[in-house]
Amino acid sequence: MKYAQEGYEYHIGMKKGDVGKYVILPGDPKRVKKIAAYLENAKKVADSREFETWTGTLNGEKISVTSTGIGGPSAAIALEELANLGADTFIRVGTCGAMQPDILSGDLIIPNGAIRAEGTSKEYAPIEFPAVPNFEVLKALIQGAQTKKARYHVGVAQCKDSFYGQHNPETMPVSYALQNKWEAWKKLGTLCSEMESAALFTVGAYRRVRVGSIFVVIGNQEREKLGLSNPVVHDTDLAIQTAVEAIKELIENDRQAQQ
Repeated sequence: MKYAQEGYEYHIGMKKGDVGKYVILPGDPKRVKKIAAYLENAKKVADSREFETWTGTLNGEKISVTSTGIGGPSAAIALEELANLGADTFIRVGTCGAMQPDILSGDLIIPNGAIRAEGTSKEYAPIEFPAVPNFEVLKALIQGAQTKKARYHVGVAQCKDSFYGQHNPETMPVSYALQNKWEAWKKLGTLCSEMESAALFTVGAYRRVRVGSIFVVIGNQEREKLGLSNPVVHDTDLAIQTAVEAIKELIENDRQAQQ
C-alpha cells in the first residue's frame, strides 16, 4: 500500500491539500474535465484507476471534481478517501432511467431518498436505516434547478448493483424477485433507477458529511413499454449546471452560518 505509507489515499492517489471542501462526483472519468470547465483555474491533480480528480475554485472556495466509476463499491471508496482528506460536502451528478410514465428523457431528478437494493450500504448499516441525502444539499439542488428553469422531479430513486438485472430481468435466474420488486417500486411512486446514491447517502451518514445527488433521465423504459415517445438523451450539462448552482448556494449559506 505505497500511497498510504506516503500520506496518499490508496485508491484516489491524493494527499491533504489536493481537494476542496466541496466535491462534485460524476461516475464517468470522461465527464470530470467537462465539469471542471465551470471552475476557475482548474487543474488535474490525480488520475488513479477510475478516480480522476480536478481541483479549481468557485466563488473563492476550493472545489474538486472526482469520478467514482460505476456502482456503489467504488463510489463508497471515493467518498471515504475524499472525506479522509477533509472534503465534507458532496454532490453526485449522474444519469438514471425513469420509472414513471410522466417523466421524460432530459428531465432532472433530485432524490430525497434511495432504495437500498445494492450491496455496499448493507456493509455499513442495517437495512432498516434509510438512505437519504443531506437536507441542506437537497434544498440547494432544488434551488439550483429552479434557477436554471429546469424541468425536475423530487422523490425516491432505486439503486441496484446489476445494470442488466434492471434492463433484462426476465433472463435472470432470479427474474421472479427482480420483476415483482420492480412493480412494487413503481406502485410506490419510485421515480428512477441508478446505481450509486444509496451507497453514497449511507456512507455519508456514517462519515458525518453532506451528500446529495442529481441525475439527468437518459430514457424511460416504462414509456417505451406503453408505446410512448422515449428518445435517448446523454447530455448531462443541465444536471452539471444545476450542481454548480447548488455548490454556489451552499458556499454562501456556509459563509453566512460562520458569521
